[in-house]
Amino acid sequence: ILLILGFLSTLAVIALIAVAVTQNKPLPKNIKYGIVLDAGSSHTNLYVYEWPAEKENDTGVVKQVEVCKVEGPGISGYSHATEKAGPSLAQCLQQAKEVIPSTQHKETPIYLGATAGMRLLRLENESAADKVLSSVEKTLRLAPFSFQGARIITGQEEGAYGWITINYLLGNFKQVSGWKKLLHSLKSISETSGALDLGGASTQITFVSKELSSESPENELYFRLYGKDYQVYTHSFLCYGKDQALQQKLARDLQAIGFYFQTMESSSLLDPCFHQGYQRTVNLRDFFKNPCTSDKKKQLTFSQLDIEGEGNYQKCRESIQKLFNKTNCPYSSCSFNGIYLPPLQGDFGAFSAFYFVMNFLNLTGESSPLPLNKVTRTIESFCARPWQEVKTLYHHIKEKYLSEYCFSGAYILSLLENGYEFTEENWQRIHFLGKIGSSDAGWTLGYMLNLTNMIPAEEPPVPPLSHSSYVVLMVLCSLVLVSVLLFAWLLFHKPKCLQKGIV
Repeated sequence: ILLILGFLSTLAVIALIAVAVTQNKPLPKNIKYGIVLDAGSSHTNLYVYEWPAEKENDTGVVKQVEVCKVEGPGISGYSHATEKAGPSLAQCLQQAKEVIPSTQHKETPIYLGATAGMRLLRLENESAADKVLSSVEKTLRLAPFSFQGARIITGQEEGAYGWITINYLLGNFKQVSGWKKLLHSLKSISETSGALDLGGASTQITFVSKELSSESPENELYFRLYGKDYQVYTHSFLCYGKDQALQQKLARDLQAIGFYFQTMESSSLLDPCFHQGYQRTVNLRDFFKNPCTSDKKKQLTFSQLDIEGEGNYQKCRESIQKLFNKTNCPYSSCSFNGIYLPPLQGDFGAFSAFYFVMNFLNLTGESSPLPLNKVTRTIESFCARPWQEVKTLYHHIKEKYLSEYCFSGAYILSLLENGYEFTEENWQRIHFLGKIGSSDAGWTLGYMLNLTNMIPAEEPPVPPLSHSSYVVLMVLCSLVLVSVLLFAWLLFHKPKCLQKGIV
């Protein structure tokens, strides 16, 4: 009996330990790092990411630990002083060196992806674009990190990486809730969320559509992520970022009334997209060199344009809507400018300038998205405010940015309503996102995940037992052990009632 009891007790203890150890292996504390520089049209941001080394093929484990905004313009702004592009990154590189342990500098990959600002510079002056990239590469190679490349990414890549970032952080690829609070507000009929990205020089729309046809194969991308296939629609509109859209609108205004300007020798323009009382002078010498405005070039008798604000939202919308050519569509359905767009489907995460502008206008703080008519009224009311009142109220914001929020708000509504045809019914499927968890919503995380192959094509490894099986086994082994111990106690310490019965 003693042998049997001892054997059963030992077996139960071993089983308990084996199941617990197998299911709950201690995690090593080895952390890996990666750096991505987002070289946008107006500025450059440096992002530092970290993840547990043993989980680099799992989802939801990469997190952003540092972001540094590079002082000065985007690298495309150094076209006339290309040698300064690289050194402009020095301060943020130093910040990354302080965040990442020195023992891991050499093994930390660093990438730079340049977006629409550099795409435009390459169209305007390819030699200058090459020199800017060369200067940037020289600086990054001198840094103590593992340089992996500096290049201009395509608009399609930018859209795809943004889509990957959004869905990776939301846990959509693995269908688990990494950020439950946000997922609660992002319920979708589809497995993934679409991505809407707005920069200074371009804008991207990317989403999975079940009705995607083969009419426009250049707008299709295929991914196999975690054992599932995704057919994604994506398109990037160069020159339709908020800064270049403003340039386009001004060029169109000049084109429309150029004859009047020439005959009257006037250089003043009343603009409904700026606040009443606001004044700005635009130097026209280089205005039409921009690839986004070169087709609207006019021979003018003056070199400067004085803009005066009118603060009229309705007129501003009418002016902006002229940027979207809806007259010709060679496909079954289009967005604008003859570009194919399948029916919108599911929820959309709108980030970058979409978020920054709407957040400034206090249109992102609600627990559920605001209805379109309230968003419209808010932007209309903001545009109607006199410039002096706006300037006093928001004195901490740079004048250039503050003066353009009226235009940017009106432009975002025009782009989403007139360009992509969001309506009152599906407007609340748009969620304006600044961060998801601790990471900024944007294309950089998706870019790094793709280049480091950290999103596997197949399902990631799972624990040997499901949670329910693990619990059942643990309870069973515990019951066996308790039963054996109780039986042994009863055997060697018989209760008095049992002893009398035996006598």
